[in-house]
Amino acid sequence: MDTILGPLYYAVSWIIVQFHSFFGLVFDKDSGWAWGLSIVSLVVLIRICLIPLFVKQIKATRNMQALQPKMKAIQERYKSDKQRQSEEMMKLYKESGTNPLSSCLPILAQSPFFIALYQVLNKIAGGHEVGVLDQGLVNSARSAHIFGAPIASKFMDSASKVESLGATLTDVRVVTVIMIVLMSLSQFYTQRQLMTKNVDLTVKTPFMQQQKMLMYVFPIMFAVFGINFPVGVLVYWLTTNVWTLGQQMFVIRRNPTPGSLAFQQRQDRLRAKGKLKEDPAEIEARKAADAARAARQQPKRQTKAKRQVTGADRPQARSTASSGKKTTLEKDQPEQSAADKKQSGGSARGAKSGQRKGGPQRPKHPSKK
Repeated sequence: MDTILGPLYYAVSWIIVQFHSFFGLVFDKDSGWAWGLSIVSLVVLIRICLIPLFVKQIKATRNMQALQPKMKAIQERYKSDKQRQSEEMMKLYKESGTNPLSSCLPILAQSPFFIALYQVLNKIAGGHEVGVLDQGLVNSARSAHIFGAPIASKFMDSASKVESLGATLTDVRVVTVIMIVLMSLSQFYTQRQLMTKNVDLTVKTPFMQQQKMLMYVFPIMFAVFGINFPVGVLVYWLTTNVWTLGQQMFVIRRNPTPGSLAFQQRQDRLRAKGKLKEDPAEIEARKAADAARAARQQPKRQTKAKRQVTGADRPQARSTASSGKKTTLEKDQPEQSAADKKQSGGSARGAKSGQRKGGPQRPKHPSKK
């Protein structure tokens, strides 16, 4: 790896040395401020160079969101033919001018610098020269502390190794844990901001589910791998997360995705300032919808005691209604005459004895004599 990334070691170490020379005019050259701010400046320089890739990432992400319904339709149509499905997907990407890998370009471009910085700090911790860092600069960097933790120390380092760097294990672990937590929280908030404010909520697509999953996966990954990162690398990654968060907030506020919550908030701000020209018909329709929503009566919320009383009264009300209906039917039924009642009674008795009136008697069964 040293052979492949050797040129990057020189590039990263040279940039850090240049910034260290500048901050050494303000702070002590051996202080953590001089070396820590050099790493922060390295991040800022790299992220400024990656702004064009970030713009491509934003465009690619929006195009992927817009294509999700069509992609889902292709998957449903050719779910039994994976080859045809892939061909149709590529055709869709080509027609829309979308490259799915564009959304990963900033991370892919930044990864070599991250690995190079990791290796440079590891060699500094071991006291070895690397890139343009001679032995004097390596010793100066080894003695630099950020809030009591050497920039080359890790959470998993042994007590003896930390003592050789002029610090205590407690200081190193407290600083690294705080930085790992801040790093994970900034990553989580960045992804959550993207999901809640800059996504078209009217379209439910698998892309939204993937982004929601990444919102929880990435912070966990940072927390797990962060315990093996030197303090200097944690400074680097925390700085790049904060930069990404601020950059994304700026883009979401100024150029949000159409149909998203941020887009509606921007439309409201422009409307309040009088900078948004709308069709009068749309204004009247919105006013009518707001008036209908305000006039709609919501059911009154009852307490638990009132709901129980109402539920207990319902069976009694049904019983009263049934008895009242029965009484009404009895009153409406005409009274039978005495002769009809007698005839009905006789018919009933005759039916009980099994005899027929006015006709031949039914023969008895042989067993009954």
